[in-house]
Amino acid sequence: MSSFRMSLSRRAALALPLLATLPRPSRADAEAFPTKAIRIVVPFAPGGSGDITSRLIGKYIEDKTGQPFVVENKPGANGIVGVMAVKSAPPDGYTLMLATTSTNAANIHMFKNPGYDPEKDFQLVGVIGASGAFLVVPADSPNKSLADLIAAAKAKPGKLNFGYFNASSQVPAEVLAKKAGVEWQGVGYKAIGNAWNDLYAGSLQFMFVDLTAGRGQVVSGKARPLAITLPQRSPLYPDLPALAETYPGFSTTGFLAVAVPKATPKPVQEKLNALINEALASPEIHKRLTEEFALNSKPLSLEQCAAQDREERAKWGDYIKIARIEPQ
Repeated sequence: MSSFRMSLSRRAALALPLLATLPRPSRADAEAFPTKAIRIVVPFAPGGSGDITSRLIGKYIEDKTGQPFVVENKPGANGIVGVMAVKSAPPDGYTLMLATTSTNAANIHMFKNPGYDPEKDFQLVGVIGASGAFLVVPADSPNKSLADLIAAAKAKPGKLNFGYFNASSQVPAEVLAKKAGVEWQGVGYKAIGNAWNDLYAGSLQFMFVDLTAGRGQVVSGKARPLAITLPQRSPLYPDLPALAETYPGFSTTGFLAVAVPKATPKPVQEKLNALINEALASPEIHKRLTEEFALNSKPLSLEQCAAQDREERAKWGDYIKIARIEPQ
């Protein structure tokens, strides 16, 4: 072990007695929470589904509590940069994390040592919703259907490129390649906006993008959706086939949630859970999440949030095995 690591270990050991003597927040403290600004770290660039929904929920909490709600984007390393920032923050409820399929379900299977354990280090205090993704091509693409795209890939093995910026955009493409028996190349991006630009410029032939982040591009006609990753067609897009119609059993769905460091006092976790659930149950937000963004959204208790977190991790572990993605 390096002297630097030894130094950190010694500091941590010396700090333990001090931490043990610090006063723990009482129920009364939790009732008064929040008394200052709340920050949520979104571990991806602006414009994605997590960024959009964090601002929607945050505005409700800000209006409800009278305290500022700040969204801070910290993209990088499939969400790991943002996760580590929250892991090291004081566990007092004032620093939240936008938990996603990548951060809480996929990374632990895609990286040998992501630097955190989503179950041991964090607690979900609300689940914003779960949904699937569009498979999109540029509006001027010669590929008018899923069958066209697969045929093009078979005609030019390894020549088609897809863009990805998180696990929800990478894994479905790799699973589809295995199901269809084709080869294509993935191009990683730090920000979804750069991937859109390259898709329209012709550098990419297709990509998967979740329904929330992709809706604007699809509705505007800039991107043409060929399929959807939900188990069946969405009532919002009834003419859009599910991939499972061509490849039975092929469905990749992900989720968005809010998490805090595990050591955050339980009364504060409960207060945050109540605030988020109030936001999800409000008619305006519920309508936007379900009818506009196609998110399956409903209030959940802390225990139900933890159970869904575990289920998502197991499910995405299976997806990644099918995709044959080796941990980095």
